Amino acid sequence: MNIEKKIWPENFKAIVDGSKKYELRLADFRCKPGDVLVLREWNPKTKKYTGKSLRKKVTRVVKTKGLKYWTKKEMEKYGFQIISFK
Repeated sequence: MNIEKKIWPENFKAIVDGSKKYELRLADFRCKPGDVLVLREWNPKTKKYTGKSLRKKVTRVVKTKGLKYWTKKEMEKYGFQIISFK
């Protein structure tokens, strides 16, 4: 399945240059390995698409709701960070 989403220019550029190999999104849609994420560059200043887009095959999806690694108190105190690695 193709899933089309907006992406801001700085994140679009980082994916294109290879320095960003993840995407953090609100889990308000279904997504699974094998789906294709179609990322369309969106300019938040002009509120228009730039015409640039890219396609990335989804290899893994991790949803945070329901994870039991940390207590609610720890999550509220520290929040989350996404770590990318090679």
